[in-house]
Amino acid sequence: MKKVERINIIMRYINNRAHFTISEIMQEFNISRSTAIRDIREIEAMGMPLVAEVGRDGGYSVMNNSVLPTVRFTDNEIKALFIAFMATRNQQLPYLKSRHSLTEKLLGLISENQQDDLVLLNQILLFEGTNPNNPDLLDLSDLPHPLLEKLIQILLLDSYLLITMKEEKANTSYPIYLLHLYREKSLWLIEGFDLKEEKKKIFPVDNLTDIQPYSTKKRLSKKKIEETLSMQDEAINLVLELGPKAIAQFRKYHPLKFTISYTNPYQTTAILKTFIHVHNAEELNEITNWLLFLGGDIKIREVPPEVLKVLHERLFSFCPSVGDIKKGNSHLP
Repeated sequence: MKKVERINIIMRYINNRAHFTISEIMQEFNISRSTAIRDIREIEAMGMPLVAEVGRDGGYSVMNNSVLPTVRFTDNEIKALFIAFMATRNQQLPYLKSRHSLTEKLLGLISENQQDDLVLLNQILLFEGTNPNNPDLLDLSDLPHPLLEKLIQILLLDSYLLITMKEEKANTSYPIYLLHLYREKSLWLIEGFDLKEEKKKIFPVDNLTDIQPYSTKKRLSKKKIEETLSMQDEAINLVLELGPKAIAQFRKYHPLKFTISYTNPYQTTAILKTFIHVHNAEELNEITNWLLFLGGDIKIREVPPEVLKVLHERLFSFCPSVGDIKKGNSHLP
C-alpha cells in the first residue's frame, strides 16, 4: 500500500474512534512502530487535532467536533466508482434521476489525466442493457417507480407501514413490518410481515399506490414478529448437488434467497438446500425453468413431486422419448 493511501485510511480509522494507540495502528496496518509514529505526526501536521495521553495505557484521542480532512481517492478507486456507476445503466434505481449531472460532478473532482481515463473507459466498456450504438441512451425502464424514493425515505424512519396495493378488483391496504426491500428480475419487491395475517408476504413495488406509517397502537413488537417467523420457517424440500458447469450457471443467475455450500476446497462441487412453495403456480414455473437453466450437471437428491411432474411435462414436450425422471439419482438432460 502506498504511503499516501495508507495515511488517508489511517485518518479515517482514527477519526471513527474516541481513543487509539500506536500498537493498534501497527497491528491494524501491519507497519513498524517507527512508521506508525511518523504517520501519526504527518496526520497531526495536516491539521487533525490529536491529543496525546501519557502513561502505561496512554495513546491518542481525537478532539471533539473535529472535521476529517478531504478524502482522497486513488486512481483505481475512482475507476471502480465510475465503472460501478456505468454498470447501473437501465436499472430502476432510486435517487438516480440525472446521471449526466452526477457524472459531471465526479469528473470535476479529479485531475485531467484521470478524466481522460474515465472518458476512454466510457467508450470501451459496454454492460448488459446498454445500447451499443448509443451507450448514453437511457431506456424508459431506467426510471424508478415514483413511490420508491418515498418508500425508502419512510423506511429510514420507521419499518411499520400501511401500504396500499393496486389489485384486480380494487386497491387493498396491508399493515406490514418491512423485512427487506430488494430487486429481482428487474423488479423492486417488498418482503414484509403482514401484521393482520401474521405471515410473510411479497409485494411488487410497481403495484404500490400509497405508503403511510402504520398506527403505533396496533403494532406487534419486533421480538414477537421474529418469534412468529421462526415458528413459520419452512422445511427444506429441494436438495441439489451441483457440478462445476451448474455452479457457473448458478453464478449467472439464481433466485435471490437461494445459496449454495461448496463441498470441496476448489469450489467445483456444491450443494443447495432450500424450500419452494409448490402451491404457488408462478413460483413453481419459475423454479422449473431455473432447474432447466442449470443444465445437466446437477443431481436431484430431494424434490417435491409437483416439481418433478412439471419437469417431466416440459422435457417430454421437447422430446417425447425422454423417460421418467427418477428422484435421487437422475441427471437433467
